[in-house]
Parts: sequence; C-alpha cells; structure tokens
Amino acid sequence: MLKGAKWITTPVDYGTVCPVFRRTFNLEKPVLNATLTVTAIGCYIAYLNGKRVGDFVLAPGWTAYQKRLQVQEYDVAELLSRKNTLDIEVGEGWHLGRLSLSSKKNYSAKQPAVICELRITYQDGTVEMIVSDESFMAAKTPIIFSSIYDGEIFDARQTEYLWEAVKIMDYPKDTLIPQEGEKVVEVERLKPVSVTKTIAGYYILDFGQNLTGYVEFTVSAPAGHVIELVHGEVLKSNNDVYTENLRTAKQRIQYIANGRKQTYKPRFTFQGFRYVRVENWPGELDPDDFTAIVVHSKLKRTGYFSCSNEKVNKLYENIIWGQKGNFLDVPTDCPQRDERLGWTGDAQIFIKTASYNFNVHRFFAKWLNDLAAEQFEDGGVPAFIPNPFGRRDNASSSGWGDAIVICPWQIYLTYGDVKLLERQYNGMCKWIEFIKSQGDNPYLWNTGHHYGDWLGLDAPYGSYQGATATDLIATAYYAYSTSIVVKAGKVLGYDTAEHEELYRKIREAFQNTY
Repeated sequence: MLKGAKWITTPVDYGTVCPVFRRTFNLEKPVLNATLTVTAIGCYIAYLNGKRVGDFVLAPGWTAYQKRLQVQEYDVAELLSRKNTLDIEVGEGWHLGRLSLSSKKNYSAKQPAVICELRITYQDGTVEMIVSDESFMAAKTPIIFSSIYDGEIFDARQTEYLWEAVKIMDYPKDTLIPQEGEKVVEVERLKPVSVTKTIAGYYILDFGQNLTGYVEFTVSAPAGHVIELVHGEVLKSNNDVYTENLRTAKQRIQYIANGRKQTYKPRFTFQGFRYVRVENWPGELDPDDFTAIVVHSKLKRTGYFSCSNEKVNKLYENIIWGQKGNFLDVPTDCPQRDERLGWTGDAQIFIKTASYNFNVHRFFAKWLNDLAAEQFEDGGVPAFIPNPFGRRDNASSSGWGDAIVICPWQIYLTYGDVKLLERQYNGMCKWIEFIKSQGDNPYLWNTGHHYGDWLGLDAPYGSYQGATATDLIATAYYAYSTSIVVKAGKVLGYDTAEHEELYRKIREAFQNTY
C-alpha cells in the first residue's frame, strides 16, 4: 500500500501551527477516472482545486497507531481540471495531541506528516501516478492551534502562504491498513433555541440538545478582533456556562477576524455541549449566524421505541443522543472533558443496546481489531482501546477486560458474523487463561486491580466504587466470560470440554465462597 509514496513533513517544527502540504500539476489528456489514496500522522483534510475531498471528519480516525493506521480512498475525477492544486491540511488529532491527563503517549511519531498517492487513468488507457515526495511544498495555515480537548485558534488574517520544501520522514508503512471503520461525518445541524445576555456582557447560546460536534458561525469584525466560544453541557446558577467538569480540557474556539465577512467552523477538534458562551462578539448577536453541527460515526438507525409515557420516551431519546455523542470512531465514555477514551467497560455494558439502536457491525469490528492489537502478551487487556500510553496500570480489570469476550460474542449474536468471532477467539481464550493465572486459586479471581461496581450509588463517601465486594464481581465475570468462550467455541466447531470443566469449577468455587 502506497509503495511509491513517501512520508513527508514540514522542514522545521511548526509548533502548534497546523501545516498544509501542496502539489500542483497539469493534465494534458481527458481523464477516465482518478483515485486519491491518503492518510496522515494526525488528522487531515484534503482539497483538490479548493474543493474538499470527501466528507470524512477527523480522518484517518483513531486506531492503535503503533500497529494500525487506516488509509482512505476517494474518487476525485470530478474535481480535476487542466491545472490542478492538491492541498492537504494536517492537525494534531489523537496521534500527536495530548490525551487524558498525560501527554506521554506510546507513539513513535512526533511530527505531523502525510503520505498519499493520486492515481489518474486517462481515457487512452495510460496511467499517471502523483505521489507524496520531494515535489510537495509545505506552509503554515491560519490554524495556529488545534487540539481534541482544547479546541482551535484560527487567524483569518493569514491569507499569504510561505511555501518551503518538505522533509522526508522515515515513518513506517507496515502499519498502513485499508479503511475499516465507519467514517465520522457531519450528521445534523441545529439552530439555537434561545439567546441570553449575562451581566458580564457575554451571550449564551442554547442549542436545546446536548450534542457532540462544533459550532459554525458567520461574522464580520475589524481585523485583529478576537472572538471566543466556550462550550459546556449545563449552566450555573447565574446562567453562565458550567465548565468545572471539563477538568483541564478547555473546549474553546478563538477566531481572529480579518475585517471581512466570513463563515468559520473548526477543522480538527470537537466539543461536547449544549450551551456556548460567546465572548467579545462585535455588536448585537444574531442567532441565525450560529449553527451547531452534530458529528459522529455514520451509523444507520435500526431501532425505534415509543410509548404513552413521555418521560420514558424522553429517556429513550437521551439514550440515542448519548450513543451518537459517544460513538465518534471509538466507543467513548464522554465527549467533553480531558478523557474521551474508549473505555472497555463502557463498551461491553452498552454494546447490546447499541446494536439494537444502530447498525454498529462495522464500527465495532474495527474497534475489536484494535482491541486485539492492544491485548498484552500475557492475555491482559487495557482499560481503554486504543491504549495510546502502552501502560498496564489500572488495566485488566474484571468487567473492563471482559470486553474482549463479551463484545465479539454480542456482535455475533446480533449480526451472525462468524468470521469476526473466529478472528477474536484466540484473544478471548488468552483472556480466560490470564484470569486463571491470577492468584493462588485458579477458580476465583480475588487478586489484582478492579473497578468493581463503578459509580455505584452505595459507594462510601470519597469513593467511586460501590459497596459490593470486587472479588465477588470479578469471579462472577470470570464465570460469565468462560461460559461465553464455551458458546463461541461450539459455534466455531472447537472442542470446548476444557472450558466447560473450567466453568463448572469456577461456578462451584463462587457458590462455596460467596
């Protein structure tokens, strides 16, 4: 894949500024078809002759980058002309930006980079290949800062680009894989349902719905005028936006005007919000100038429910919005604070519901491939997938690591995907062997770190962990996952006698102990 192309990056470190890579070329013959194959270290947007290529938001998505990096293909024949310019902007994304409370990731790549190939087939049957190499140029974009957690700063005054030669990077190609998951796209557009003005002079926009995405706005302001948007999910008692739950995430957008009327939306970030505080808006704010754009993985809705009780209907509607907001390429725990990680416990507990609400077959197939890639050699499983930190602390908890068994089985039950079950089966067995090797009793799981009944309502003061004994929960999950491995083995035609006997002994030990 992309054999003739090279990884290209900026000649010097641009710091927080997002780069753009450019190649100009002419075509002298009629084109039959043309395909752009591209990926990036970071997140990218490609443009051909000023028009955006495809609608994939935050491409190439989030995978276990040290082992798997998705590559996208786009049909671009309709965008070509006689004189052509290919531009590829790159933001930090998950690959290069900070994640969680730590910026120390286990990824070897340190600079944004692009690798691409444009295959042009002419009507006379000849083929021309344009690949990323020394013929490309690089420049700084008006995006002077971009972060998944912290938002974006855009300086609209920058209209001139200082082009310089690119540098070739020795990044690997053996991690490149074809696109597996559902692409992330803009799905819905919502207008504010109300606008209020605070005593401090800020405008508060209410979009009437908690969502994941970003805000598009149109503004005309003097050159150098700085507008700031702060996003939050609820309001404080003084009707200002509440941001304390964000921890260190800023969820801020700064726009530096250039004196002309322009429409702007962020490129390489997303926020979880219902309310937006608009600071330093020039003049009176017109709500028609603002639109919230809902962003999530492109999933087909398959489940619907309604009844005579409107409170139950609202609960179900909130579940749907919760799934949309947290299914942005990986099944996350939240879309707003400095986390947004693919926690395995959240995924396994919700996957059955998820598969009724939407077609999540391809979505989870991709995520499960990352889970398999991230599984530790001894069979342990990270607490979240992808696991950008490569760490083992707080990993392999019951109920979390069990996702490696529960999720493939549920995808089989919902979609009948035997091939996926076959791919995941070895990892499922390794997980059971990992548990079996813990502690002195191979039939009880009473050692190690466990989250237990996380966020249990009977948790003691100062703790997130419910009162139910973690050893009891761990052994119950041990039995449950073993029973699933037995069922999966029978579907695949394997001898399950050993796991059946193991399940019997775990069950017996649980009954005798608890």
